Parts: sequence; C-alpha cells; structure tokens
Amino acid sequence: MKIRKNALAGIALAATAALGLAACGSKASTAPAASGSASAEAVSGEITVYNAQHDTLTKEWVDAFTEETGVKVTIRQGSDTELSNQIVQEGAASPADVFLTENSPAMAQVENAGLFSDVDKATLDQVPAEFRPSTGKWTGIAARSTVLVYDKNKISDDKLPTSMLDLAKPEWKGKWAASPSGADFQAIVAALLELKGEAAAEEWLKGMKENFKAYKGNSTAMKAVNAGEVDAALIYHYYYYGDQAKTGENSKNVTPYFFKNQDPGAFLSVSGGGVVKSSKNAAAAQAFLKFITGKQGQEVLKNGTSFEYAIASQVDANAKLVPIKDLQAPSVDPAKLNSAKVTELMTKAGLL
Repeated sequence: MKIRKNALAGIALAATAALGLAACGSKASTAPAASGSASAEAVSGEITVYNAQHDTLTKEWVDAFTEETGVKVTIRQGSDTELSNQIVQEGAASPADVFLTENSPAMAQVENAGLFSDVDKATLDQVPAEFRPSTGKWTGIAARSTVLVYDKNKISDDKLPTSMLDLAKPEWKGKWAASPSGADFQAIVAALLELKGEAAAEEWLKGMKENFKAYKGNSTAMKAVNAGEVDAALIYHYYYYGDQAKTGENSKNVTPYFFKNQDPGAFLSVSGGGVVKSSKNAAAAQAFLKFITGKQGQEVLKNGTSFEYAIASQVDANAKLVPIKDLQAPSVDPAKLNSAKVTELMTKAGLL
C-alpha cells in the first residue's frame, strides 16, 4: 500500500506552523495537528528508530511521517530481544530515539531499566487503556492474536482443545508445533505466567516439552501443518491471513482456531512503541509515536498487508480479520510481562 498525501497542503501547513513559532518565540504551536496527527508541535531534524517490527510495516509509517513532517528517520532493524538488550547495554549513551517491537516483553525490559521517557498524554489518549501499559512509559501501536492453526483433515471440530492448557495433556502428544525460541511464542508464555502463575506455567511447559514439535519461526510451523507433518501449530494469526492474501500455498490445508473465552490461548499480544530517554530529538520522537498511533498511522494497518490489528484512534481492524471484540482476549497489563522469568522457566523445561 502506498499512502498518498497532498504535498502542497502539507507544505502550507508547515509554513503556517513556522510563522506561529516565529511570532511567539516558543516551541509550542497553537495550530491544530496535521491530518496525520504527527504533532501540534513543529518538529524537524532526524531520529533513529530501533525497529523490531516488520520492516515493511515500519517503512510505510516512516515514509508517511517524513512526508508529513520532513523529519528524516533512520531505521535499525533487529529482533525484539536483540534490540532491547542493545538499548539496555547502551544505557544513557543509546543513539536510539524510538523503540518499536512486535511484542510487549522487550518493551517491559527497557522500561524496567529506566530507559524510557514518559509518552506524551496526547499520544496515550489515542490508545485505549487495554492496549498500553498501566505505567504510561510506552504505548501499544498494533496487536496480534494467538491462534491454533490446524489441519481439518486430521482434527475434527469436536476434537479441538477448549483451552491452550489442553495442549499439555497426553492426548496431544506429537500433534502440535510451535517456535519456542521466538519472541512471539515467549510473549504467549509470558501471558500464561501472568494469568495463571508460575506453578501453572511451569507445569504447562513441562507438558509442552513432552508433546510438541519444535520449528524455527511461526511461518515454518504453519507450513508444517499445511504439509501434513504435524496436526496443529500455536502461532499468531497474521501468518495465516498474510499467506492467504498472497498465493495461499502455505496455508491451503490450514484453518485458524481462536480459543476465546478469556483463555490464555486467546492472548492478544500488544506491539509496543516508546521514546528512549537518551533521545537527542525527543520532540520528533514523540511526534513519530503520535503519528503511528494516530488515524493515518493506524490506517496503514487497516488497509495494508501486515494483517496486524489496528488498536488506536478508533480505526477498525482489517476487514479480513476477526474483530477484536470477538476474540474475547484475557486482560493482561503489558507492563507485567516478565521475559526474564519466561526464559528461566523455558530453559528449565528444556525448551531453550
């Protein structure tokens, strides 16, 4: 998808904001925000985004933001864990201005290290409380639902598990797959830990070790189901919908099953965005976060090919997705997802 903007209108708006600044001699502008909701504050210069989100999605956001504001954005790509560890290691010397993730635990790690600035209230106001941490140190920018994809030729509807916890039972031995080394799956375990406690999480992981088949990557696990190697796989929803929107060759034999009923398997993982405390251009960093959670940024999710859920600025999800309200996801404070404890428990269970 390509976002089209009226270039002349954007230039005129920028000029108006600049005149307002010159008149009052202040950084603040009383002019209304641009249509993309980048910021009511004039911003300029450059920012660096440490990006663990999909590179194509973030590039769409960056291109639209730069067109709107003129701010140059450099993207450093990596995984959730890789980049969160890097920010923690860099500390007050980090060159990052913004950190974007696919899942919440990496955001919580940086927050717990005291390396995020508070997110502007105007940005937080765009995001419903259930899609951001209670602390306000970062915010949700998108979401993805946990789903069990399965082969209907091998599992009849009456044999589907009523809960994700059932996958640890003996009758599921050798029948399901997952990618335990990935941040996606570890976020699901983090939600289980928060919802059911350490003893229940440890017991489930023990049963998982006995029952599941390991694959590297959610898409690989789904392909294994499609190829008949395994009956089902616990992944995120967008792998299925993304493949269906292309050729469907890796999902033609696959059906998604949503656990619902506030089950841990109905966990809705919040992708995060935060302004790094060491930012040398905090105004532009805050404006970027406001932009991607604003109407224009969220419509990138609604109309694009990432098939992640739009969660902010009252923008509906992609029409091909199950509406968020119908997912019946459990309530989880993203700030409480404990990646360190999850790593400890999964290592103890022999999954890492």
